[in-house]
Amino acid sequence: MPNTKPSTQPALEIDLPDKKYFTIGEVSQICQLKSHVLRYWEQVFPQLNPNKRRGRRYYQKADLELLIEIKSLLHEQGYTIPGAKARLSQVNYTQGLIESVSQDELASNSLEKIKQIHTELVTFKHYIQKRY
Repeated sequence: MPNTKPSTQPALEIDLPDKKYFTIGEVSQICQLKSHVLRYWEQVFPQLNPNKRRGRRYYQKADLELLIEIKSLLHEQGYTIPGAKARLSQVNYTQGLIESVSQDELASNSLEKIKQIHTELVTFKHYIQKRY
């Protein structure tokens, strides 16, 4: 069963070299993950967005912290990918700062999304009724 206690900061237990950017090969070695896993997680987790220049990925320390948190959620805490996505959506990862999002904000955002979906469904229903 996944640990439901929200973490306020990922455990960065690795001594990182003092540099601003890391290549995917370096990140692969540091995080002990294969590079294809890193590229897949980049597609699945919108919070993970390394800089890309000339077709190469450049990760920053904040990206490494996020990768370690994702790895912990999936490999140690037993989350599924959708569960880890939901867990990470409750935490704001920006420029290495991690802030918990309040439950009121989550509820408000969810309510807005539901209203938007409802409006789109009603519009689509009217379109289908006129069309057929």
